[in-house]
Amino acid sequence: MLELRNITKQVGAETHLSDISLRLERGTLNVLLGPTLSGKTSLMRIMAGLDRPSSGTIHVDGVDVTGVSPQKRDVAMVFQQFINYPSMTVYDNIASPMRVAGAGRQSIDEAVQRAATLMKLTPYLDRLPLNLSGGQQQRTALARAIVKNAGLVLLDEPLANLDYKLREELRAELPRIFAESGTIFVYATTEPSEALLLGGNTATLSEGRVTQFGRTIEVFRRPADLITARTFSDPPLNTVAMHKSNGAFSLEGGVSFPATDALHAIADGAYTMGFQPHHLSLSRTAPDAVALRAVVTALEITGSESFVHLRFAGADWIMLTPGVQNFAVGEEIEVFLDPRLLMVFDGAGRAVGQATAMAA
Repeated sequence: MLELRNITKQVGAETHLSDISLRLERGTLNVLLGPTLSGKTSLMRIMAGLDRPSSGTIHVDGVDVTGVSPQKRDVAMVFQQFINYPSMTVYDNIASPMRVAGAGRQSIDEAVQRAATLMKLTPYLDRLPLNLSGGQQQRTALARAIVKNAGLVLLDEPLANLDYKLREELRAELPRIFAESGTIFVYATTEPSEALLLGGNTATLSEGRVTQFGRTIEVFRRPADLITARTFSDPPLNTVAMHKSNGAFSLEGGVSFPATDALHAIADGAYTMGFQPHHLSLSRTAPDAVALRAVVTALEITGSESFVHLRFAGADWIMLTPGVQNFAVGEEIEVFLDPRLLMVFDGAGRAVGQATAMAA
């Protein structure tokens, strides 16, 4: 088990990490999800022993390893700025951690061939890294992390340079590989969709703080606060101000509807309503769906679906809807929202109520 206890990292007057505590169990996949500069890489460097926290401690299986160098830890790392040994062939790069550990020639060859096959590197094993594409070099670094069979594997956006098909294959394969070895697998990404595809656990980060940690699907479906909900939404979370009074919600656009059973108990007052872009629809998908009139501000068509940008009561929304839509900018259209899919946040951004039908 890897345990971080009240980790803070300051660089000069800047606080890069603030009071982070996490417990990561062996055999688990753990995603660090957050935008650029949210603290993901800083946290991984501390986990690896590359940096020392300003305060707090790191424990592995109950042993305090704060300040212990990476060379003395059972860790493998692949960061965005991947590193390969330029004078070694791809084969030797992949084999290097096993050779350092004193593994036998046959076991090294079997592990290298297996990792090379997974990473589609078999034709390039005799090449030097400088003769590879950026994606091939990244795969070499990943293969080296796999054969090391470390107790802690840290991957910082490792698939960013790969083509779509290989990215999808590795997203499915990597968690299985590391789970079978009983390692602690930590994967940093800026993409909510990638966190959902990987599954496991997710810690959402914002401005150097962990806002929530738990099973990935639960953090997505039931964020503890507005920051977490926004971190875990791509396209961006839709929000609008609303007021609850006498068992009903009133939106700024003059729309009112009854509070559902799950939201009926929250106190009267001002709140922020949030919901995912795919929770808006062009047809009434539920008997009590709320009809809203919104103005189209932009339209993006991907082929199989459309992103319709809307303006409602001064708020900018995005609707993700199947098929090719043909709305004109400035056109007012009717959209529908199932009230069972709402999230409600108080003035401090805390989740105070959530519908029971939340769905990915």
